[in-house]
Amino acid sequence: MSVKVELSARPIQIRKHDLAIMLQKISPHPSPKVTLEQYTTPADLAAEILFLACYSHDDIQHKRVLDLGTGTGRLAIGASILGAAYVVGVDLDADSIKLASAAAKSLGACVDFVLGDVGVTHGSVETVLMNPPFGTKKPHADLRFLECALRLGNVVYSIHKSSTRQFLKGWLHNRGLNAQIIAAKIEIPHQHSYHRKPKQTVEVDVLRVARGNESTCTQAGLEKAVVSRSA
Repeated sequence: MSVKVELSARPIQIRKHDLAIMLQKISPHPSPKVTLEQYTTPADLAAEILFLACYSHDDIQHKRVLDLGTGTGRLAIGASILGAAYVVGVDLDADSIKLASAAAKSLGACVDFVLGDVGVTHGSVETVLMNPPFGTKKPHADLRFLECALRLGNVVYSIHKSSTRQFLKGWLHNRGLNAQIIAAKIEIPHQHSYHRKPKQTVEVDVLRVARGNESTCTQAGLEKAVVSRSA
């Protein structure tokens, strides 16, 4: 996987390679659920996204960050390591939340992990990071995540299958939005009985979508994201 990101002149507190090594220590889900499409974000891709957000766009440091469908927490934990002011990770799977919480503790990251459905998340944050379901098992599951993310955050970073690029561009255009798109590849290991190969390479797009009021977000409007724990 190779993605080139132009960095700003902001001081870099940790090398991207070292961040990827730290994130690699976070174990993938041992028993991923087919219906939830639980594919762990590769550590190197997570580091690329986090560096893009942090050092090219100033969307991480001192910002409130939300990771929707956090899984075992690589994006959320990485945001904390890079200096986010407050990080919340939300996932519907209790096992994922337990694993993510343990990983954050072991790496010294400060993240609030919450068990709940993304649809009942409310509040406002500056940045949303997510690796949503591709929508292979539940059609348009990725759109549900995007809708939630755009409702909650001023800037959204999201991973999608490249085959959906034109559809997503049209979907965003209909809402008056555009996306910066970075092409990448991820390897999905053999983790279900229907997988025929030891691993599968999937072409993906990393989308950065900024709402029109991105620059108007103030500290007063950025209370902690609130998630219903009863979902």
